[in-house]
Amino acid sequence: MTRIAVLGSTNMDLVAYVAAAPRRGETVTGHDFRTIPGGKGANQAVAAARAGGDVAMIGAVGTDDFGPRLRAALDGAGVDTDLLRTTEGPSGTAHIVVDANGTNAIVVIPGANGSVSHLGPGDEAEIASAELLLLQLELPMDTVVEGAKAARRHGVRTVLTPSPVQPLPTELLAATDLLVANEHEATSLTHADDPKAAVRALLDLVPEAVVTLGARGSLYAARGQDPVAVAAPEVTPVDSTGAGDTFVGALAVALGEGRAMPDALAWASAAAALSVQRVGAVPSMPYRAEIDKAAGGERQE
Repeated sequence: MTRIAVLGSTNMDLVAYVAAAPRRGETVTGHDFRTIPGGKGANQAVAAARAGGDVAMIGAVGTDDFGPRLRAALDGAGVDTDLLRTTEGPSGTAHIVVDANGTNAIVVIPGANGSVSHLGPGDEAEIASAELLLLQLELPMDTVVEGAKAARRHGVRTVLTPSPVQPLPTELLAATDLLVANEHEATSLTHADDPKAAVRALLDLVPEAVVTLGARGSLYAARGQDPVAVAAPEVTPVDSTGAGDTFVGALAVALGEGRAMPDALAWASAAAALSVQRVGAVPSMPYRAEIDKAAGGERQE
């Protein structure tokens, strides 16, 4: 079983469902509201655990009512939360609007995630024991860099999701093995509008890159190789929240198990396609048997 460490955020998602998202200055009436455990770090941890990984979460929750719920959600998914801190004050929250097409807009309030200003006792040892470290950008950047450097010192493969997108420090890029970005993030980082141009441009930053294209699948490139396109299953989306994190969590498991990248991407795409057909982030994430079935057969160990 692949050991995966996740250094990242844990948020409560406050999700409003509407026919059409409000424009600037507009008020609309929604038809449903839910509070759902999420956060990009926690999402990737749950996705990887359900896909068959042995996962540990490094981060923080608050002392508010959301904190125990967030911890319980991770525990219930089989994620090791021994290094998930509890800090005084509110937990992180994400305020999400989902429209009738399943697309979303999100505002993140860091809360307890902002208190993770450095690696704590036991964090580097946990990273060193893993085969892969998953990173995102909802924790303070200094902590993300510190985690990536720890992974590099111990020969652990680092997978970075550059979200929310922002300038990436040279130190972080130097310690990143694989960057997984959506189209918006790839364009922001490279100023290339075409996905193929963007994925090639990302190789100026990191050795390997994936650009996810939603229903159009994904593009993968590595230095010295031509980009590879991988299709996604055709499905009718209900809620795309957490789909990218589902993709990354499943991809990490597949790579840890030694699958070739095109095969790993196809399996991760099957996982993401399952997730968009369900409501919420963590609740939508599929289990390994479901992914195997959707991907067209049982995986061989």
